[in-house]
Amino acid sequence: MNASTATVELQIPLAVPRARAWEALTTEIDAWWLGDFRVVAPDSTLSLDPRAGGLLLESKPGGGSLLWFTVTLVTPGQGIHMVGHITPPWGGPAVSMLSLVLEDTDEGCVLELTDALICPDSMAKADGLEAGWKALFGTGLKQHLEGAPA
Repeated sequence: MNASTATVELQIPLAVPRARAWEALTTEIDAWWLGDFRVVAPDSTLSLDPRAGGLLLESKPGGGSLLWFTVTLVTPGQGIHMVGHITPPWGGPAVSMLSLVLEDTDEGCVLELTDALICPDSMAKADGLEAGWKALFGTGLKQHLEGAPA
């Protein structure tokens, strides 16, 4: 198997102030994380500890968990950078370096998402990954913040 790289870059406008988007992104993640993205169980809980070494973790009542990402850098109120591993059942082995940065706009803010992957050649086409991030952040987070379908 040969390794490749792939990068997904998205800009998701959010009609809320950056501080509100940061709060939702970091402390309300379970409220907007879509059911299709809950791997451990439909009733799992998502949590994010927004500090270096913190975890984006999915946990199931009574046991069972999945480590989605480990936080590597945080700029409070503005950005969080994480590294995650993709195992063979989901197309790995691969490493995902996810960057979520909020920038102010006249209408609120924009979430700038970058996912850089080191992956097998078979994963190098990032179309499915881009669609997933658009659904999770462009639908889940956006609807949570704005209260209406994207």
